[in-house]
Amino acid sequence: MAWNSTCQHWLAAEAALEKYYLPVFYGIEFALGILGNATVVLGSLFCLKKWNSSHVYLFNLSVSDLAFLCTLPLLMRSYARDAWVHGPALCVLNRYVLHANLYGSVLFLAFISLDRYLLLRHPFREHPLQRRELAALVSLAVWGWVTLGLLPILPVIHPAAGGEDEDGAGTRCADYASSGDPRYSLIYSLCLTVLGFLLPLAAMGFFYHRTAVLLRRRNRQVASALPLEKPLRLVVLAVVVFSVLLTPYHVLRNARIAARLGAWRGPRCARALVRALYVAARPLAFLNSVVDPVFYFLVGDRFRDLLLGRLRRVLRALTFSRGCARGRG
Repeated sequence: MAWNSTCQHWLAAEAALEKYYLPVFYGIEFALGILGNATVVLGSLFCLKKWNSSHVYLFNLSVSDLAFLCTLPLLMRSYARDAWVHGPALCVLNRYVLHANLYGSVLFLAFISLDRYLLLRHPFREHPLQRRELAALVSLAVWGWVTLGLLPILPVIHPAAGGEDEDGAGTRCADYASSGDPRYSLIYSLCLTVLGFLLPLAAMGFFYHRTAVLLRRRNRQVASALPLEKPLRLVVLAVVVFSVLLTPYHVLRNARIAARLGAWRGPRCARALVRALYVAARPLAFLNSVVDPVFYFLVGDRFRDLLLGRLRRVLRALTFSRGCARGRG
């Protein structure tokens, strides 16, 4: 396919998406995500007196989301101005936090699905994997594993590599798919896709299957007092949501890197199309930071009841204080 006006339209679409779509989408994610995750973190710290393993995993999940959301204002400004002005250190930190949140979230949710399965098998939490101390150690191991896995990204991320392969170097803090040697980047990206995304997602699917089997067995027996549908609903929702949000991102990221290879034999318009679609898929993948707080309210009723009870007490105290102030007036 020859380079024609259609190809130019895709290049214009990519530029427009980066300048307008990314800042707006990231702004919406920042506002909604900060509200939801801050509520979860503060509610965990001030409402939960006794934590279990699920609370440990979900707290780490929300801390990861908050760290990522705090980097979004820098990205919003850089895309709106089409320039990175915050220096190389913040560029590397920004990209590390972004990827650590992405793959840490999937791992934490995989362990949450395991915890839900074990809760059905051992409702009184006598299994060693259901201890909160072990959950804390697992959480530390997740952070260490994710950091170790992301070390190859850091050397190729810096503002000087901000230009696209056709445009030369620029002043952007480029996405990983637009940085470094594409041959090296593609191999690493494929490994990251399998180890960081597909395997944890498969684990969630496996525990969903085992949970469904247990539920069918329980339904044949005497009715149980446990909310049996809730664990299944949590795992099913996690698998569906993360598949929908993250699969297009990983497919297009690998296609984006492949399109930068010198041996690319596809149409040039296809390369421009892949670049535009990859830009569109990025904020959708990071929408998980907005969705994650929902899982706190699906894990069980205890956290929700404690949080709503604390909010009602605060509102009553404020109402009482205003009433007293008016009475004195």
